[in-house]
Amino acid sequence: MIDVVLLAGRLLLIALLYLFLFAAIRAGIGLVAGQRVKRAGAWTVTVVRGPNELINTTVPVSGPIVIGRSPGADIVLGDDFVSGRHARVSPSGDGAVVEDLGSTNGTILNGQPLNASTTLRPGDIIDIGAARLKVGRS
Repeated sequence: MIDVVLLAGRLLLIALLYLFLFAAIRAGIGLVAGQRVKRAGAWTVTVVRGPNELINTTVPVSGPIVIGRSPGADIVLGDDFVSGRHARVSPSGDGAVVEDLGSTNGTILNGQPLNASTTLRPGDIIDIGAARLKVGRS
């Protein structure tokens, strides 16, 4: 009798394990598939002046984008006037926001020094060191 109970317990455990794995894989596939969806009118940052290998590179602002000299930055600018973590562009509701991350030489937005987090508009120009980035919508 004890063998039958142990067998039933093992089968129940295996069934629960398969259900758990199925649910986890299904949720994971949904998350990955959701990242591929390109939203109309998404914000972008395009390098218009800077390192040759980055010119005309467009980065979608689907999450915070760190710009700096550090290899861990999303847009790496190898310029002596750029801090390791210089500035950040983040989505905010239907818009996007740029903020200086305490850089030594500052961030310039449309020719003016950036003193606080500022909401971006399409066509705005961000100057960081010798690099120039243009904000747009796709």
